[in-house]
Formats: sequence, C-alpha cells, structure tokens
Amino acid sequence: MEQLRTYTKKEARMYLTGMAGQNMIYNIVNTGLYFYFQNVICLPAVALGWIMAIARVWDAVNDPMMGVLVDRTHTKYGKCKPYLMYVPLAVLIITCAAFFNGNYAALKMAGETTKCMLVVAWAAVSYILWGMTYTIGDIPLWGVISRMSEVEEDRVKLISWARIAAAIGAMLSVVTVVAIAQGVNGAMGLPDNAQKGFIVVGCAFTIVACILFECAGIGVKEHVRLSNDDETKGFFDSIKIMWSCSPFRKLMISGVLRSPIQLFNTLIITLATYYYCDGNMGSIFGAGKTKILICVVLFALAYGLGTFGSTLIVPLLMKKWDVKTVYNSSALSAIPMILVFLLYIALPDGGFKEVGWGAVVAFLLLFAGAGQGVVNVCQTVMIADCVDYEEYHTNYRPDGVFFSGQSFITKLSTGISSLISAYVFAYVGYTDINISKMNEALNAGASFALDFSKYSNAMWFLVTIPAAIGMVIAILPTLKYEITPAVREEFSAVLKKKHDEAEAKFLAEQAGEAAAEDAE
Repeated sequence: MEQLRTYTKKEARMYLTGMAGQNMIYNIVNTGLYFYFQNVICLPAVALGWIMAIARVWDAVNDPMMGVLVDRTHTKYGKCKPYLMYVPLAVLIITCAAFFNGNYAALKMAGETTKCMLVVAWAAVSYILWGMTYTIGDIPLWGVISRMSEVEEDRVKLISWARIAAAIGAMLSVVTVVAIAQGVNGAMGLPDNAQKGFIVVGCAFTIVACILFECAGIGVKEHVRLSNDDETKGFFDSIKIMWSCSPFRKLMISGVLRSPIQLFNTLIITLATYYYCDGNMGSIFGAGKTKILICVVLFALAYGLGTFGSTLIVPLLMKKWDVKTVYNSSALSAIPMILVFLLYIALPDGGFKEVGWGAVVAFLLLFAGAGQGVVNVCQTVMIADCVDYEEYHTNYRPDGVFFSGQSFITKLSTGISSLISAYVFAYVGYTDINISKMNEALNAGASFALDFSKYSNAMWFLVTIPAAIGMVIAILPTLKYEITPAVREEFSAVLKKKHDEAEAKFLAEQAGEAAAEDAE
C-alpha cells in the first residue's frame, strides 16, 4: 500500500518562517500603520474610522470570494502554492506605498484643501488594496496545511506550531515599529512628528517580513490531491450554507456582537504611547523613568498573558463543563474591564502611572484577557462542531466555508470597532490638527494624562466599557446554542460509523487497484 503523504521537516520550517513573516506584515499595518495614520499624519478621526470600516467590511466579504477562487485554481503546483509564490511581492509594494503619504494636519494648517483630500484618498485606496492583497495570501497560507499532509497528527502539529510562529511574528512588530520609528526619527534629527522615521522603519520591517513570507511560497509542497477537488460552491451558495445552519449562525452573531473587544487590540499601543510615555515610547528608558517603565511592562504583558494562559486552561475546563458553558463564561471578563475604568475615573489624573496602581491595572487586565482567550479556543471548537452538525443534517461537510467565518468575524469586528472609536474621538476633538498641536505640546514637556485628560478619558473608555458591553451581549445568541453534549454524542456516533464505512470503501478500492497492477 502507498505510504501516507506528508511534509518534510524542511518544508515545515519554510512554512513556519512564512507564517511568522505574514503575521509581522499584519501587525505592521494593524498597529504601526494605524498609529501612523492617526497620530503622525493626523487623518480626521471620522475619515480614518470609515476608511478602516469600509476596508475591513469589504475584506470580510472578500474572504469567501477568495475561498471560491482558490477552490477553482488548478495548476501543476496545486491550488494554494501559486498564490504564496507571488503575493508577497504585491503585499510589499502596497504596504510601503501606504506609508508614503502627505501630512494631513500640516497641509490643513497651510490651507491646502485639495492636497488634504488627496492624502485621505491615498490612505483609503492603499489601505483597501492592502486588505484585498493580504487576503489573497492569507487564505491559501492556512488552507495549504490540509494539502501538505494527509496524516492527521502531522496536520495538528503543524497548525500548533503555526499559531506559535504567528504569535512570534506579531510580537516582533506590535511594539517595535512604533518605538523604533520614533527612535530613528530622533537619531536622524528629523521633525518631531516622526513621519520620516515611520516611513524608513515601516518599509524596512515590511521588506524583512515579505522576504520571510516568501519562504512559504518557495518551500511548501502540496502532497495531497483531494478526491473532491473539482467539487466547488459558489459565493452565494457558501453564504446560504453559513446562514442556514442555526448553531453556526448564532456563533457568528455572537462574534459580531463582541466586536468592541477589537478596540483594545487596535488602541493598546496608542494608549500606552501617550498615557505612559507622553507620545514617545523611547522616553521610558530615560533617567528617572523606572516606575513608568515598570508600569508599561506590566500593562503590555498582562492582557497578553491572560489571553495566552487561558488557552492552556480552557481544555481542562472543558473536561468538567461543556464548551457552551465555558464559552458563555467569557462574559465574566466584563467585570475587570469595568473595574479598570472605574478606578481610572476615581484616581487623580495620571494615577495609573504609580507602580502600585499600575500593578492593580495589570492584575485586572490579566483576567480581562482571559475572557478573550476563552473565546479564541471555544469558538474554534464550536465551529468544528458546527461542521459535524451540518454534515449530519445535510450530508455536506463545509469545513472551509465555516472556518472562513472565523476570519469574517475578526475583520468585520475590526471595521465596527473602527467606527466606534472614530466617533468617540471626533466627539472629544482627538483628530487631525488637534493631534498635531498636542504632539507639539508633548514634545515641549506637557503631560498627556494631566494636560490632555479629555483625550486620555476617551482612550481608557474605549478600551474598557464598549468591550465589556460586547462581552456580555455576545453570549445572548449562544444561550440557546443547540449543540449540547447529548446532541454531539448522537451525531458523533452516526458520523463515526459513516466515516468508518467511507474509509473501508477507500481502502478496498486501493487494494483492488494494487491487485490489478500486480496482475499486469
């Protein structure tokens, strides 16, 4: 019998290198470019919100469209590899182009209305094109795993390492792009708004990241050719399947209601840079800044450790409670989020800069992050259950379609949260010229927490209260989630029997073909 096909160690290493590079690119844009648009070239808050929202909503719609395109791709290299070979170069060009823009605030103060409009248009077009191009590489990068190996154990192992590689890539770029850009700007004696520093560092990081990303295209090989490669579903058929499955529909609605949690992920660097560092991340390493450095480190680590730690605990919790109960328990993370904001309001301006209160904030964020970690694990498990549920009821197994819903939730949530932040910032005046003037004042020695408390209030509000509300209302659809342990046990038994029969039939056909070849 033919040996099971799977990837080599070299192919795995190349794939994981590409995964790290691809996630570096995502965070260069999601964190670095967002900070650049908002706080360096100072785009209007509402305009920036709509740019992000339109791009992300279109990107979310684009996911199933890209899935259909990949399914219909037939080349000698396979379905996914061709995209991985050529997309990194396109991503490189468009990402760098997004940084090359004018300074909206400076042009507005100079009365250059037409040029201001061009700055907004350039930001919008480049960001939307980036999202489309990134999607063309993202879906094949995850989809290729099922084609690199037909050994289930090897697939699981590669997925686990891919998550680790993605996290490493994210960590390499989340804070460093902003901090190094500001440092480069100061070292080169460039203007205080750090625009040229961001262009230099943003493009340099993007080049390195895209070279790493290209390793996936060069190194992977599609060993598995599935028997149903020619069986495809159209875009509208995919949407219909997603909506008609009741438990999956409830899970998607729950994810959309949780959208405000993305505000924390988007604004954490802006909040840390301004509240703790008065606009310059590098300032925490100066003389007399030890307690600020401690607060920043505690702040940065707490939420991430809570999220990561809970991913390790959730499998243990699911041995005692069913996945629906564990998933709905994520609403408890709203409590520490609300407490953070109440403490912020109760303390004097700048109170969280004291090490003691900074430690309290970190402790609360640890538990707030745990709620997000619970969602990350349980949501994936529940989507897998929904795939089985759909196969049990319709005899069609929509793995790709349903798991694209996970990406859909993330992107749509980012778009919704962008609009929320846009209108809150516009309401308090944290936009274009005002940000530019604030940056000048901070460079002259002003304190963000004391002198710009209105902006500080808005940031702390956005990363806590909307997120807390979202975590609570998100469990409303899943209170009546249909896939209980009893239901799962029922369809699991039926599907196991069906899969065993299918495997026996396949093995019999393989044996028959082998016997025929021997007879010849």
